[in-house]
Amino acid sequence: MSNNMFRRLPVERATGEVHGGRHRLRVVYRTRDLIVLGLGVMVGSGIFKISGQLAAQTAGPAVIVSFVVAGIVCLLAALSYAELSSIIPVAGSAYSFSYVAFGEVWAWVVGWSLILELLLAASVLARAWSLFATQMLHDFSVPIPGALGGVIGQEKGFDVFALGILVLIVAMLAIGSRMSIRTLWFMVLAKLIVIVLLIATGLKFFAPHNLTPFVPPAKAAPDDSAQTVLDALTGAITGGSPHVFGIWGILAATPAIVFAYIGFDLIATAAEETDDAPHRVPRGMIASLCIAVVLYLGVAVAMLGMVSYSRLDPNKPALSNAFGMVGASSMGKIVDVGAVLGLTTVILVVLISLTRVLFSMSRDGLLPRSISAVGKYRVPSRATLVAGAAAVLMSQTINVLTLEHMVVIGTMFAFLFVSASVLRMRRDRPDLHRPFRVPAARLTAIVTIVLVAWLMLNLELRTWAYFGIWMAGGMLLYLVYGRRRSQLKLLLEQPPPARISVPYPVPAPTGAPMTPGATGPMSSNPRMAAPAPPPPPNRASFETPYYEQPYERRPYDRPAYQTPPGHDPFEVPPQRQAYQETYGSQAGRGYYQDDEDVIGLGYGRPSDPRASADDRPPAAPGPSGRYATGGRNQQTGGYQTPPQATGPYAAPHDSPSGRHASGGYNVPQDDRYSQGSSRHRSADQQPDEDDYPPNAGRHH
Repeated sequence: MSNNMFRRLPVERATGEVHGGRHRLRVVYRTRDLIVLGLGVMVGSGIFKISGQLAAQTAGPAVIVSFVVAGIVCLLAALSYAELSSIIPVAGSAYSFSYVAFGEVWAWVVGWSLILELLLAASVLARAWSLFATQMLHDFSVPIPGALGGVIGQEKGFDVFALGILVLIVAMLAIGSRMSIRTLWFMVLAKLIVIVLLIATGLKFFAPHNLTPFVPPAKAAPDDSAQTVLDALTGAITGGSPHVFGIWGILAATPAIVFAYIGFDLIATAAEETDDAPHRVPRGMIASLCIAVVLYLGVAVAMLGMVSYSRLDPNKPALSNAFGMVGASSMGKIVDVGAVLGLTTVILVVLISLTRVLFSMSRDGLLPRSISAVGKYRVPSRATLVAGAAAVLMSQTINVLTLEHMVVIGTMFAFLFVSASVLRMRRDRPDLHRPFRVPAARLTAIVTIVLVAWLMLNLELRTWAYFGIWMAGGMLLYLVYGRRRSQLKLLLEQPPPARISVPYPVPAPTGAPMTPGATGPMSSNPRMAAPAPPPPPNRASFETPYYEQPYERRPYDRPAYQTPPGHDPFEVPPQRQAYQETYGSQAGRGYYQDDEDVIGLGYGRPSDPRASADDRPPAAPGPSGRYATGGRNQQTGGYQTPPQATGPYAAPHDSPSGRHASGGYNVPQDDRYSQGSSRHRSADQQPDEDDYPPNAGRHH
């Protein structure tokens, strides 16, 4: 992989399989959450007006076909998004896909176009929200203070409502993802109830003659209509002028409808926060798109069936105007509520997606790394604040309502690269596991690229000019900052880890062992010199009985019992006296620290070095009973067990090992506590088999 602008991000690094640390966001989404996320952004205020506007100006009742064509194009693009999301389930969406498939500079281009799309969409929608909120207050006869009359519901300039909705949503996103998804659930459900109610009411006034002629005859476009790239090319070749209605009207209305469907691609930006993202993201993406297409078609059929397209005024809210014409003007208030709810959810999802794209690009170093900081709620809080500040600034200083088509061109540009990325990944990495696979991938991707390119040609020349200026500024920023700060570039420039070669010492000649004082080729290096041989073992330590050896403090022993000043170090403590009064004077009496540990009193007194084997007291019988042990057996080192016990586990009393009749286990005599155990005897002092007592063992 060459270290230049076309360096490609490995799939394993993008998903964190090799380097790790990529998935730092909190997992909050499930399949149904992703469907709600998609519906929240795809079903906005456009569902209440776009079908009426396009029917009155461009396509007539045949706009229903335009909705179907736009849905097919978006579904083909969604298949490509679904496959790549199953391979690379990260927050960057089309940016990350292009980084893996084509390289860094193309990833920057796609990411910069996504920033344009999402940032401009948030600003446009905030302005539209202000307009609809002001209209709703007017319809519900809510008085507006005079001081707010000139700062709400404005298409340009300072607007309090646009500022307030952006600040509110940014604060919600900075707190945490769970709060935003719960709020989104509530608003999307309310919005769907409103839409279903409007469709059901509109179908009551449905009249089939309002849909005729279904495809109005073509006619020349008005002189004030904006010229598209396709119109310019057609006029240059044929010398004709652009037309509306007819077949050309159906095709011309399709790009605007794609703008309404935009949002399924934003589900891919939530992949890093989704449980089992390779399977759930494709399902959520395709399901939400299909539901949105059905809802748009339902509203279009209901509205165009109520009122003929020739009676609709494109300068007024289409759906509210249609209900007023059929005598159901009260439904206009419900339309206002649905529009406000719809725009709120769209702004929320758009800002979520914008923050995830900024987070992913800054994590890769193409934007300042500080933006990718994650807050205590495991959300990209700094990216949220940056995105919110940029949206507020743009919405308050620019007439963004005139630039809404730039949102479409940014999305179409990303669609092109995603479809091409499917072809590239199928060729370069056929070994990758693909939980979702595009059917007939080569044909589907090529058809998607052709259709998306055709839709882009139907955009205005002015939109293309603005888009070119935006991309030129982005390339300048990349050359100045991103190209040098790229984390992938820094990784490739790191020198490979040096091999550490450890020289082996030269073996000394036979008969001349290498010692620290010897001479030879390695004698100058003290670490390479052979260590001195260990001293011979002390045979006396193996021949002297354990109890006759003096007590030696070992580093892993706990501190010995400290006798208070003025007391006899061998005086029996009061706790020991109480124990002996209960269980016998000699019960559990120990001369060694280990005996004290077994009893569990924790005194740890050192043994009396003056004691000998003859001075050790014999074991007392102690109390009787099933669990009476009589203390420690001073001959065997074990515990006394009743020999008369019987049962299914009874064993012969002369069994040297195995389960005892009392339920205990026989312990051989050379236990660590046995008197004169085998490990402290010489070879001629090893016990015979008959030396084992019949009832030696630990009682249970």
